[in-house]
Order: sequence, then structure tokens, then C-alpha cells
Amino acid sequence: MESGAHLRLILWKAAKAVEKVDRASVKKTNLCLGDFAIMEALLHKGPLPINTIGEKVLLTSGSMTAAINRLQERGFVQRVQDASDGRLFHVHLTGSGRRVIEQAYRRHVRNLEKIAGVLKPKERVELVRLLKKIGIHADQITIN
Repeated sequence: MESGAHLRLILWKAAKAVEKVDRASVKKTNLCLGDFAIMEALLHKGPLPINTIGEKVLLTSGSMTAAINRLQERGFVQRVQDASDGRLFHVHLTGSGRRVIEQAYRRHVRNLEKIAGVLKPKERVELVRLLKKIGIHADQITIN
């Protein structure tokens, strides 16, 4: 039986290898990782408040402001004031931004599929099930 320490090591090495491919793939899009993550969130979730995007992509408020400013300067996003609460702004993809992220995301998905391609469909389902099982259990553990 594999020890918990060995499982952690294997998970860590696999995650690092996947992350290396992920980062290289995003780099090919000519977007930095944070900008890609923001635009991908907007592509899949629609317009969102800045703080909600930050929570989804794990960026601080300051980093979000800088990223949104950068994306707005490139013409990829726009801030739209909330009609019911003037203090709140939603970030929207522009037409140009949508075209850029759709193309970049399609390419990125193809690159990530190269990683998963080593697994048969049933193996993918089993891997997802097992990783979720470990993740849920780890969230419930109290460390002494």
C-alpha cells in the first residue's frame, strides 16, 4: 500500500508537470496568466463584478484593478456601472476581447487535452472521482 506521504509527492509532481504545460500554453496566447484567467472567467460566466472575478481567479483587489486597467487599455474589457447600484461596476468582454479569448481558450484546451490524452475515458472518470474524494476528505480533516 502506498503511504500518504508518497501519494502527496506523486500528486505534487503531477500538478507541477501539468502546471508547466498550462503556463506554457497560456504564454502562447500573448496574455499573462492573470489576464487569461480573468478573460476566461468572463467568457464562461458572463459579466461579473470586479471582486467576484478576483475571488474566482484568486487575485487580490490591487492585482485585479491593475489587470482590468491593462485589459481595458487593450480594448478587451469594459467596466459598466450597475444600474441599480452606482457604486458597483461589472466587467464585460468587448467584441475584440471575446474573439481573443475564444481563440486563445480553444488553443489552450487543445494543449491541455494532450496531457489528458494519455488516459482512457474510464480512467479519466475514475481519476476525477478519486481526486474529488481526496479533496473533500482533506477539507474535513482537523490538523493536530
